[in-house]
Amino acid sequence: MTRREWLLSDAPTSRSQARWGQSYRTWLALKSNRLAMVGLWIVIVLILLAIFAPVLAPYSPVEGIGGLRGARLEPPSWAHPFGTDDLSRDILSRVIHGARITLLVVLLVAVIATPIGLAVGTASGYFGGWVDVVLMRITDIFMAFPRLILALAFASALGPGIENAIIAIAITAWPPYARLARAETLTIRDTDYINAIRLQGASSLRILWGHVTPLCLSSAVVRVTLDMAGIILIAAGLGFLGLGAQPPQPEWGAMIAGGRRFIIDQWWVATMPGLAIFIVALGFNLLGDGLRDVLDPKARK
Repeated sequence: MTRREWLLSDAPTSRSQARWGQSYRTWLALKSNRLAMVGLWIVIVLILLAIFAPVLAPYSPVEGIGGLRGARLEPPSWAHPFGTDDLSRDILSRVIHGARITLLVVLLVAVIATPIGLAVGTASGYFGGWVDVVLMRITDIFMAFPRLILALAFASALGPGIENAIIAIAITAWPPYARLARAETLTIRDTDYINAIRLQGASSLRILWGHVTPLCLSSAVVRVTLDMAGIILIAAGLGFLGLGAQPPQPEWGAMIAGGRRFIIDQWWVATMPGLAIFIVALGFNLLGDGLRDVLDPKARK
């Protein structure tokens, strides 16, 4: 039996074989979606740029080239493919290093917001009653405000800085996950599977984190992937307004803000980081759509 036949076997002989077989089928389904693969490659390139930024960037992201008058506001060329900014800094190098900040924001927001949303949503759906009412009304309050406006309010209260921006975005990002987890929990809390575990004497906490939450993870992963584009745009918006990463950090939103003064004559200063935001956001959206088709049973035809 070949490895492929072992993975695609309809009668697995062990849990590990069943688990690996399901993962392989998921990969094959995702691989057949060309747009999802385009999004996956964009995300992989972003990760590689973030990891190897010091090696790939031809110049320093924070130091000017040849002084303020040496290479100031030069158009794209072989020496500087993305041109230079008003402080003689190579824009390509700044965009590459900016991938690190973007990836850091996306990962930390996902790590902070997703567990909060899952905890609130599963507890609300499982216990019901006054617990459900209180938790969902708190969720409704957060969802009543546009995410960017709410993030601006929290970032203004916490003060400028990339750390505070991450906290502000995470505070506004968890409500959709809570709503999704609650809906999933409501559909499974009275199933025979959960009732059997309950009859065995398992505590509510063990049922929630050991059995209910894992069943909500696939939907949460899809939602997180789709939300990453929005997280990037909010982070860029905070940086554009001066509430995110502070100079001289090469954050894409802050780079656009610095280049808006030259948008007519030196268009490349603001356009290049803007294109980076567009491409990365598009990649996450394409990947999220593909994962939704693969992981969400309701979306399968």
